[in-house]
Amino acid sequence: MLDSSAFVDQVQQSYQANRAPNISTGGKKPGPMSDAKIDAVAQDFEAFFVSMMTETMMSGIKTDGPFGGGQGEKVFRSVLVQEYGKEAASQGNFGIADAVRQQLLKMQEMQEK
Repeated sequence: MLDSSAFVDQVQQSYQANRAPNISTGGKKPGPMSDAKIDAVAQDFEAFFVSMMTETMMSGIKTDGPFGGGQGEKVFRSVLVQEYGKEAASQGNFGIADAVRQQLLKMQEMQEK
């Protein structure tokens, strides 16, 4: 099962690492995150959220029968759920990535001041 608090911490650490002083730039902080990086982080978060929602939905589905269940399905169900999340997020129908993008831009503006 995916750990939501660990993922949020990872996103925040990634954001902070991008903003941290860099030895190769003489200790100066790099410029703001690029729009592409912000879009990627926002879409990853939306994919994670949709995956968690899908995993919860699929947890109650029984997989009995001649072509369902077994150890193989147990192993690969989480992979399938993650791919569902990525695909759904790439469609952009949920709007979560837009909200995350706006918050990241606000955080970036606050740190520039």
